Amino acid sequence: MSEKHRQEKAEKQEKEEEKQEKSWEEKWRRDPLNVATWALVLLWLGVVLILANIGSVKELECWKTWAVFFGGAGVLLLAQVVIRLAVPSLRRRVMGGLILGLVFLAIGLGGMVGWVWVWPVVVIAIALIILIYGLVVRRR
Repeated sequence: MSEKHRQEKAEKQEKEEEKQEKSWEEKWRRDPLNVATWALVLLWLGVVLILANIGSVKELECWKTWAVFFGGAGVLLLAQVVIRLAVPSLRRRVMGGLILGLVFLAIGLGGMVGWVWVWPVVVIAIALIILIYGLVVRRR
């Protein structure tokens, strides 16, 4: 391989890396709601872990650290969906966030109150959402 060919290849790779860096930065800049939501999820995780470690909430019957975390994270993701639907400038596809929020909420509720009713209700809710999306939203 000639020196010129190697140099061209290196320049091409450098431009590709630069383009990829810009696309990530642009993605974060264009969707501040997503950044804020995931930052709040991590913040919630930190708060839950601190409360569990200091033992200040052990006397609460429903307090199970990971269940509380997933329940709260589910609520945050569902709040993001509601905000996206309510604010036109923040509108993006919400199906993935909606399903992930429901699954996280189900994990949380299942850990706190039991799995017998939570999962069937969440599966039914997800199926209805997909059905409504397929029949109503896609036709627009």
